[in-house]
Amino acid sequence: MNMYEIILKKRNGGKLSEEEIKYFIKGYVDGSIPDYQASALLMAIFFNDLDMEELLNLTNEMRFSGDTVDLSKIEGIKVDKHSTGGVGDKTTLIVAPIAAAAGVPIAKMSGRGLGFTGGTVDKMESIPDFKTTLKPDEFLNQVNNIGIAVIGQSGHITPADKKIYALRDVTATVDKMPLIASSIMSKKLAAGSDAIVLDVKCGKGAFMQNIDDATSLADTMVKIGNLAGRKTVAVITDMNQPLGDAIGNSLEVIESIEVLKGNGPKDIKELSLRLSAIMITLGKKAKDYDEGYEIAKEMISSGKALEKLGQFIKAQGGDEKVLYDYSLFPQPKYEKVLTAKEDGYIYEIDAMGIGMASQKLGAGRRTKEEDIDLAAGIMLNYKVGDKVKKGDVLLTCYSSDEAKLAEGLEEAEKAYVYKDAKPEDNELIKKVID
Repeated sequence: MNMYEIILKKRNGGKLSEEEIKYFIKGYVDGSIPDYQASALLMAIFFNDLDMEELLNLTNEMRFSGDTVDLSKIEGIKVDKHSTGGVGDKTTLIVAPIAAAAGVPIAKMSGRGLGFTGGTVDKMESIPDFKTTLKPDEFLNQVNNIGIAVIGQSGHITPADKKIYALRDVTATVDKMPLIASSIMSKKLAAGSDAIVLDVKCGKGAFMQNIDDATSLADTMVKIGNLAGRKTVAVITDMNQPLGDAIGNSLEVIESIEVLKGNGPKDIKELSLRLSAIMITLGKKAKDYDEGYEIAKEMISSGKALEKLGQFIKAQGGDEKVLYDYSLFPQPKYEKVLTAKEDGYIYEIDAMGIGMASQKLGAGRRTKEEDIDLAAGIMLNYKVGDKVKKGDVLLTCYSSDEAKLAEGLEEAEKAYVYKDAKPEDNELIKKVID
């Protein structure tokens, strides 16, 4: 078996065997297959696709290319949640305490973020003294003791995916459905949970910008998960405007706390309840999604979800007083408002534009090595469909760098479109695939 023949076979539209895929993944991880041959195969896959058997084999080989997490010592059905990413998407910080309060064990590994804001791990680190690393035994014991632990992803999980993604990023092979699906699912399967909920974003601020592409990706990932023996459900959700009002690390943690107190914007609250309902149902704590939804609401109204968040923060070394004293979070040095330039309805808020503004303020990374300003970000006062008058404050930008503040504010202003007529409502949850 050699790499030239494998590339030629896929270039000509052939089907790769399990052994050929295993040979490629093993060789690329150990360095015996060079980048130029790996990129040639990725381009052949880009143009000639993979069938479901090839896709499952590729996902499994990436999944087992490094460490896998064994959660068998944790009692109950472990449920994981993954989002394909969006602007203002802080749902993990809300749904994990809700589901854990309902009795579903949450043993989650999350990543850091490249882009608009940090990832879940970065956001949690805006909590004073919060630890995002735990020893394996500490991780498992914490879930058994309080029902929830969220830590940074190990560097030894799916090394094949890390190498292949870095190569795809520089060879114009990122936006291919089987490669996206295998990348996401290899990590989710390696993380060890029994069931997986996927939040697939769809819209101008998402990787999948139309419903057909989002449905195709969601359907593919659900099939991979179920064929791998993990009950998997995907929810396709809107990302044509930012989710919630807060974009930024500490700002999003504060908004998450507010949702768990029964407050917060209705879009992030509703989406969090729907995702929690599915997690609670997959964890066998509800007979169906409707019952799961009612249980999720009860976890908020009773204060149990907020209490669980406090236990989680304390267990990982953080200061749980942040739940009631937001001044303990990192504070920005500078802030400036953006006002409406005319009367009318907000017809569009370009989620991608607001995301780029947030990154320019310092809330996100452009490179892996870049430091994040945990206090930077944006707070929205109005959403699509709201009526405004000239001079109304649309949003406030925050940063610890005055030059970045000006740059972010300028970018944010480009995101707004006004019209005399109110736009049609955009459906928040477009489809559930199970």
